[in-house]
Amino acid sequence: MLGNFSYCNPTKLYFGEDSLHYLDTELPKYGQNVVLIYGGGSIKKSGLYDEVVKILQDNGKNVAEIAGVMPNPTVAKLYEGVEIARNHHADFLLAVGGGSVCDYAKAVSVSVHCQEDPWEKYYLRFEEPACETLPVGCVLTLAGTGSEMNAGAVITNPDTKQKIGHVFADEKIMPKFAILNPKYTLSLPHYQMVAGIYDIFNHICEQYFSGEDDNTSDYISEGLMRSVIHSSRIANKNPQDYEARSNIMWAATWALNTLVSRGKSTDWMVHMIGQSVGAYTNATHGMTLSAVSLPYYRHILPYGLQKFQRFAVNVWDVDPTGKDGRQVAEEGLAAMEGWMRELGLVMNISELGATPDMAEGIASGTIVMSGGYKVLNHEEIVEIVKECFA
Repeated sequence: MLGNFSYCNPTKLYFGEDSLHYLDTELPKYGQNVVLIYGGGSIKKSGLYDEVVKILQDNGKNVAEIAGVMPNPTVAKLYEGVEIARNHHADFLLAVGGGSVCDYAKAVSVSVHCQEDPWEKYYLRFEEPACETLPVGCVLTLAGTGSEMNAGAVITNPDTKQKIGHVFADEKIMPKFAILNPKYTLSLPHYQMVAGIYDIFNHICEQYFSGEDDNTSDYISEGLMRSVIHSSRIANKNPQDYEARSNIMWAATWALNTLVSRGKSTDWMVHMIGQSVGAYTNATHGMTLSAVSLPYYRHILPYGLQKFQRFAVNVWDVDPTGKDGRQVAEEGLAAMEGWMRELGLVMNISELGATPDMAEGIASGTIVMSGGYKVLNHEEIVEIVKECFA
């Protein structure tokens, strides 16, 4: 392990089939005015909405609602939610849904008492909140983003074609608690399930593909990746397999709760390119990542050859005997591609609605990060984006 770091994660997790009962334990810790935040209505069809509302009522909470949070929450939706929370004099925000709902709740949390435009302050200037923030709790219904145990929040501005994530530095932005019942994920369509699985896997890759020291975080990452691969294959054949889905849900949390980033510079360029694609197409997040990953990794492979070799051997069981390092690394990416196709992931951005005339705009909208093996210039990003159409 190289460098210096701190680690703190204050989110309390309740995991398993009986985890919703613990909402009764947590709610008394917070004020009376609660804003319930959820998405397109699937929680009403499943009955989860009624269960949560009853628990809130039994705890004497005064409840307002923000409904209709979309998979890629927009800045207009953020402004709407802030107004609702302000008018309700909100004490607490309860997100019930997937990662986008959890992300959105955190964005509302830092914005309700903000005296400036939150889009300008948090997503263009990347500043930290100087105001009071609202506590957030999460009841998770989709595994993938890890938003239930981190301080990240992604918001999209369709007018400017920008999809930007801000990972806030202060751990107070992290959810106070998260309820994870794998059964809530069993009704997801296959497309959403595998998109979430790849989101998990790529979160780990973004942290893994940086640095070359003997890092404990890398060993943890390899174990998590192997777990995701194993369980994904079971879930792909039988989405109702509770054990596989529970392992996927647990891996999702640990993939992005800051643990495996310790001692790492981290990359995040797949996310930056993928989010720019998402800003142009409004496509499912995990599928934007799967569509851009392999062109990006093949581009940076020569600069991080040692780690790509290790990835091939330790994650994909590639036999290195009699092969040079480049061949081993390329076999690892080929194995990864085979797994991605096995799951039915989107492998090019054309399938997501992107057209070649968008390439320059997607590249221009890509935020350049410096923690990976190669700091990309604009021309390189344009070339990678063009390769993503193939």
